[in-house]
This record gives sequence, structure tokens and C-alpha cells, in this order.
Amino acid sequence: MKVSVLIPAFNAASTLSPLLRETLAYVPQENILLVDDGSFDTTASVAEAHGVYTIQLKKNCGKGAALQRGFSKILASDYDAVITMDADLQHEPKEIPNFIRRAEETCADVVIGNRLHQLRGMPVHRILSNVLTTFLVEARTGVRLRDSQCGFRFIKTEVLRSVQLSCSGFEAETEFLIKAALCGFRFDAIPISTIYAGEKSHMTHFNTTVQFLKVLLKEYQ
Repeated sequence: MKVSVLIPAFNAASTLSPLLRETLAYVPQENILLVDDGSFDTTASVAEAHGVYTIQLKKNCGKGAALQRGFSKILASDYDAVITMDADLQHEPKEIPNFIRRAEETCADVVIGNRLHQLRGMPVHRILSNVLTTFLVEARTGVRLRDSQCGFRFIKTEVLRSVQLSCSGFEAETEFLIKAALCGFRFDAIPISTIYAGEKSHMTHFNTTVQFLKVLLKEYQ
């Protein structure tokens, strides 16, 4: 199975080097794609210094927009699947092979990282938010997801061809799950490490909540 790793990044220069160094131990350089979402630090330069193919957006368009740009590039190649990772060191590259193995074993189309199996180290407000949003998305889709807000995901390219995203922010990850579920794709989850070190989130909490609710309540064809 040929798998690409897609990393959307915004002002991630301080965390990107260690992330890419470790990722390169598990993924060939040519299979890693970074989308720089209008950063005003040296994110793109750091990625290029590691020989990683980089797409630079001229302005900050949002995580969903960065993912869509990356998905389009991947679909233009001959990959069987993509693994999405965040750039803030909350996802461990050593777990990449576990996603691929799980997908091969279960024939799942989407495998989501599950942080909620081990809550130690996760801030209380993140626990409450993740548990509540996961419950709501599971109720909306009728699919067992376990951790709907985790951005560490394995996705087969056939899913990318069927699911068209309209959202540009963080809520796009929820939109993706709802649309993929409506298309009948198979989901699975795999336990991953829970890593939080006081990183500053780029999410605007009130706006993100409003957009999440809009996506959750929207009727899809």
C-alpha cells in the first residue's frame, strides 16, 4: 500500500524539525507533503530544508482549506491512502505503521486515532470537549468513531474522491466524517498517545463551536 503523509501547518517552525526528522524514519521523503497555511514564520523553509514537498498558501485559509489543497495534490498521484498529522508534536510518527497495519487488517476506509482511551495528560477542558463532540458526531452519523476531533487519521484515496469538503476551518474534519459516513465508508479507530505540553491552539473556541454546530446540523444530500 502506497501511503502519503499530509501535514497542514500554520506557524509551526518551532515544532516542525523534530516532527519531520522522526517522520522520515517511517515514511520516504517523497511521500511527505506539507501545506503551509499562510504562515508568517519560517515553516516553509524548515520543511524545504528537510527535503519535504511543500505547498505554500498565500494567506491563512484555515485547516480545512489546507487539507483540501493537500488532498488534491495526493489525488493527482498514485497513492492508495493518506495519513494526516498535525504539526504541533501531538502526534507521534512512530505510530504511522500502526494505522496502516490496522487498515490492512480490518479493511477500514478511515482509521481515526483515539486519544480518549487514555485521558491522563489531557487537559480537562479538552476531555470534555472531545467527549461531547464525539458523542454528537456519533449520534449524527450512527457510526462508532471514539475520538471524532483527532486529526491523526488514515484515509483511503477512494474516500477523498467521494467526499467533497465545503468548509475551510477546523470544522472541515467533522464535515469529512459526516459525509464519509453518509457515503457508507467503513470506520475504525486505533489507540494513540495523548500528548499535550501547553501548546497554543490556533482554534478560536467560540467561532469553532459555532461552525461545528452548523456542520453537525446541516442537511446533506
